[in-house]
Amino acid sequence: MRRVFFYVLVMQVESRPPLSAYIRTLNEARMVADVVRAALKIADEVVIVDSGSTDGTQELAREAGARVIEHEWLGNGHQKRLAEDYCRHDWLLDLDADEIVSEALAAEIRTLFQGGEPPLKIYRTMLALAPPVGKPWRDFGLQVRHKLYDRRVVRAPAHKAWDQFEIPDGVSVGRLSEPVLHYAFTGAAQFMDKLNRNSTVRAEALPLKSKPYLAARIMLGFPFYFAKKYFLQQYFRGGVYGFALASMSAYGRWLRDVKMWERAKKIRTAPGENTDGLT
Repeated sequence: MRRVFFYVLVMQVESRPPLSAYIRTLNEARMVADVVRAALKIADEVVIVDSGSTDGTQELAREAGARVIEHEWLGNGHQKRLAEDYCRHDWLLDLDADEIVSEALAAEIRTLFQGGEPPLKIYRTMLALAPPVGKPWRDFGLQVRHKLYDRRVVRAPAHKAWDQFEIPDGVSVGRLSEPVLHYAFTGAAQFMDKLNRNSTVRAEALPLKSKPYLAARIMLGFPFYFAKKYFLQQYFRGGVYGFALASMSAYGRWLRDVKMWERAKKIRTAPGENTDGLT
């Protein structure tokens, strides 16, 4: 029986394609072990780049099978670039510490690597919200991501706020049918905390808009932000909770406008500040 178990274990390891998964972490003890174990269903290695966790994230990740690198926080895109550099393989799977690779997605990726490298260099990987109440939203509210890619063709952007790369000209993109499951928050309070943090980072890091432009967005933008989530991304299919999340998401986007307007009022023409169009 032990020989059978050992044989199955070895076969599972050997069947992993030459793929590195990487994850940026800071106090992600809630899910990091589950995320690592799920990623190892398909990745030959999982690289964690941790920026100073104090909740045991590093230990949990190591116990689950990840290689942990400790490095100060450089910014969203910069930290991904650092993680890319630490990976052994050129084919990468970009994950956050609350994103789970399902059995079905692992099988789909494994099929791509049968017979050698995948035929294309970048694959669209949809992100499906798994809310704290109810089932994952597999067929609505999906976010477009490109999480499976060859770093010889494209790299994460060297940017403090943005971490999603642009598709290079002339590069064809494949599509994975199975989504990554995103356990983004434990409840409304944590969701609002994340929206607040993200709006601050982007309001401070993105090019400054003019005050009239920002004022118009502050006064008129909220219903459009809500409509985009509720109707275009079909959050209405999530019932009462879908309405609530669409409202909170719209507020988070609106809050970014307010924080940038505050920045415009305070900074004006501070040395080194890009104030193009600022009045």
